[in-house]
Amino acid sequence: MIDVMDHLLPEAARIRRGIVRLNRRLRQERGDGSLSANQLYVLGHLYRHGPATPGEVAAAERQRPQSLTRVFAELAAEGLIARAAGTIDRRQSVLSLTEEGRRALERDMADRDAWLAGALASLSPTERGVLELAGALMERLADDAEA
Repeated sequence: MIDVMDHLLPEAARIRRGIVRLNRRLRQERGDGSLSANQLYVLGHLYRHGPATPGEVAAAERQRPQSLTRVFAELAAEGLIARAAGTIDRRQSVLSLTEEGRRALERDMADRDAWLAGALASLSPTERGVLELAGALMERLADDAEA
């Protein structure tokens, strides 16, 4: 009997290749002086999930808090995130996105969204609909993998 996973491996590989290539292209479309990948991860997490401890952000990004210490410090120094003492444990800090951090993240996303909108214009309405559906499914897969 053929294992279901073996049957899906070629599909998975093709989807992965497409995602990797598109992700690489989107990174290339970021403006000069853009935020680093780790800075984007932190700001994006706080944007999507609200205030969090450094440990929560690191765990969500599958990193150790020590690996992001410098990133947290840089973002705080630039006024993109704020640190506050935790309400339950005052020794623990809670990170939150500042208004300037939200604007910086939105500017970064806008550069890539503009390129992607131009690229999408070359596709048919049906092809764009398929990609929109695929985007929603990829988000669902990513969310399921985080649980």
